[in-house]
Formats: sequence, structure tokens, C-alpha cells
Amino acid sequence: MLLRIVGRCSSRWTTALCLLALVLAGCGSEQYPQTTLLPRGDFAKIADDLLDTTVRWALLVFVLVEGVLLYAIFRFRGRPGDPEPHQTHGNTTVEIIWTVVPALILAAIAVPTVRAIFQTNAVPGKEALTIEVVGHQWWWEFRYPEYNLTTANEMHVPMGRMVSLRMGSNDVIHSFWVPQFAAKRDVFANRETRMWFTAQVEGDYPGQCAEFCGIQHGRMAHRIKAQKPEEFQAWVAHMQTLGAKPAATAAAPAGNAKYTEGEKLFTAKGCIACHSMVAVNSPKGMVGPNLANVGARSYLAAGTLKNTDENLARWIRDPQGIKKGVLMPNLGVTEAEAQALVAYLRRK
Repeated sequence: MLLRIVGRCSSRWTTALCLLALVLAGCGSEQYPQTTLLPRGDFAKIADDLLDTTVRWALLVFVLVEGVLLYAIFRFRGRPGDPEPHQTHGNTTVEIIWTVVPALILAAIAVPTVRAIFQTNAVPGKEALTIEVVGHQWWWEFRYPEYNLTTANEMHVPMGRMVSLRMGSNDVIHSFWVPQFAAKRDVFANRETRMWFTAQVEGDYPGQCAEFCGIQHGRMAHRIKAQKPEEFQAWVAHMQTLGAKPAATAAAPAGNAKYTEGEKLFTAKGCIACHSMVAVNSPKGMVGPNLANVGARSYLAAGTLKNTDENLARWIRDPQGIKKGVLMPNLGVTEAEAQALVAYLRRK
């Protein structure tokens, strides 16, 4: 009786798990962009092709082995009155087959694996766009030596040109990962790790720190914006102009007044001690993210908040309430002061 009950429960659990797996299979789509199964760069495509090859071989082996097993179970199952079957011990031919065939399958998997290892570890040429990546608790810094630019959390890259990442950390171990472009790479203090990719499809791709690095590890996101070459060059040109103040216009005196007030507050409140508002020749070693063109970014605080005026004001007034543990303190900024700072940051 007990065995019958256990059998029924086991059957129900098996059915439930199969149905759950079927439902979860429907969760994978382009609406969930942090997937490795939709590669958008050549580096990720190499890994995806290797995964496809391995899965195909594994599926073939599974079907053959389980097929033979099921055939043997049903074809040669014991029946009442059957005599004791003849016992055999060893079969040289069979043993050679089940040794050689798996070895050939492993070789078929090993060849593309070794090829993929060499391909992904290739050293990019001088024509590649070099970007220096620095992990901080809990945000990302991106430097473009070729253009003498610095930005944070959102990396702009041109389609069709190889990008060479030279990565390090300013504090603890982090891990740089954009699933649709590249594999994960840990980043360390005082040690450089490297990775490369070429964006093949235009788009905005989310990434995430993939190594636990403190209480805000889950809010250490970044993005790669793959752009057409001419759009990327336009972004570079715009970033290189961000050292100058915007000219005042009679059409928006209130906005310019807020901008001027915000500029003064940026210094008076000490923001300038940790942040730079200039993308070109930005000093290394700044405590906080570079804020040049921050108004054009998609998110604030490394993916924590959508970039809206309201959220930017909230972040300025209470960073610890939004992302506890960050280096940015609460500076006692009033609502009016926050609005002025928002106007200043938006003009950049």
C-alpha cells in the first residue's frame, strides 16, 4: 500500500516538473535580453556555436543509449515461467566498440573546443578600438585612449570594428559580463585581464557584474550601445565638446538660471571633488563616475534607476536610501537645490 502511494506521488511530481519545464521554456525570448542564446557579436557566436555542437552530440548519445536501454527493458523483460537466462562474462567486440565510439565522439567535441579556445584568446590587432574597463564598488568606468574620453556604465561601440577590452579593478574582484556579446571575465586590482568582441547587430545590450562584490553587487549593471560607425563618431564628437558651458538664450531664461545655480551648487556641495563633468582629459582615480553627458544615459546609479528628472533628483537627495553603501553621502540637498543640479547635469 505504501509503495503504491509513493509511486503515485512520484508520478505526479514527475508530471508537474515536466509541465513546469514546458512553461519555463516559453520564458526565453528577445524580451529577456540577458541570454547567451541570442549572440550579437562574433565572440559570443563562437561560444554559441560550440554549445550547439556539444548539445547535438549529447542529444545523439542520449537518444541512442536510452533507446537501446528501453528496447532491452521491454524486449527482454522477464515473464512468468521464463527459464534462467544464460550468463555471459565479457565480450571483446562490444567492449572495443563502447571504448572507441565514445573516444571518437570526444574527439569530435574536442576539435571545435580547442579551435574556439584559440579563437577567443586571439590578440586583437592595432586596428581594434581599445577600451579600458575599471570596476568600482558598484559602477563601471570606461576609458577610450584613442579619443581621450572617459564615461561610466554605458559603453558605446561601433558596429563592425573589433573592440579590445583591457580590464582591471579599483577595489575588490568584479566580473564583466554582457551575455549577448562575450564571455565573463573577472577583473582584479593590479592585474589586467583582456577580452574582445565585434558588435554585429545594432542595439542596446545589458550587462551585469557576475562576481559577488558587496551588498550592492546586484545593482552593478552596465550597458553596451552598439551603433552604426557614423553614429558612434557623432557620439565621440559630442563627448569631446562637453567642456564648454552652453550659451545663454533668451528663449529659456529660467532654464539657464537653474543651470547657473546648479553649476555653483556642484562646487559648493562638494560634488566636484568626486565627479568630473568633462569627458576629455578626465583625471584618473576619480572617486565617483564621470558625469559628462549623464543626461543622455538610459539609467542612473549603474542600472538602479531609469534616467528621469525625478529619479535624478531623488538620487542626488538620498543616494544612501536608494543604494545603501555607496561612497556618495547624503549632503543635505534641498528639493530646490536638487532641481537646479538636475538642470546642470541635464545640460551636460
